[in-house]
Amino acid sequence: MEIKVVVFEDNKMLRESLAQLIDSSGKLTCTGAFPDATKLNRNLELSNPDVVLMDIDMPGISGIEAVQKIKEKSPDIKILMQTVFDDNDKIFAAICAGASGYMLKSTTPQKMIEAIVETYHGGAPMTASVASKVLQMFRLHSTTDAKREFIDLSNREKEILSLLVKGKSYKAVASECFIAIDTVGTHVRHIYEKLHVHSKSEAVAKAINQRLI
Repeated sequence: MEIKVVVFEDNKMLRESLAQLIDSSGKLTCTGAFPDATKLNRNLELSNPDVVLMDIDMPGISGIEAVQKIKEKSPDIKILMQTVFDDNDKIFAAICAGASGYMLKSTTPQKMIEAIVETYHGGAPMTASVASKVLQMFRLHSTTDAKREFIDLSNREKEILSLLVKGKSYKAVASECFIAIDTVGTHVRHIYEKLHVHSKSEAVAKAINQRLI
């Protein structure tokens, strides 16, 4: 089954290039490409995406506001942010709004396709520089006097959580741990269940807050 992807990007040339890249991947289908999010609900109804590739800076409704609206109406849709800047405030706002991952527009075409696929499978891909900033931000925002909880993570789960905090992709985690990508996904689901979280950003915050890694 091909993964349905929708692109929101105000730059016409880039929007068309992304649509072409998605359709030529053999794994994905672009079911819609829009210059802004002013008709967000209507566009999503027509395109029925699995993953949304969202530009963070658009005229009218910003990408961050669009993420909030999508998550309120269709929480199962995965969202991957795109931007030319690794701006701290916008990164944090996008992730808190519900974005799964955050990629710079300078990302290579192959890496972008991998990021979309990983997002669909529940991953949280991030450009390395962004992942580093996210880690710093969660350290700053985490409360130092938080009540410690007993969270029984296995050694393997701690290892995987540590790699995810560093911004490693599922593929990279699988390679470093010498396990299959599907196995990584299974471990991540178990980690989320034990931490009582629903996203990588929440898992990272709790891992730091509770000093799990």
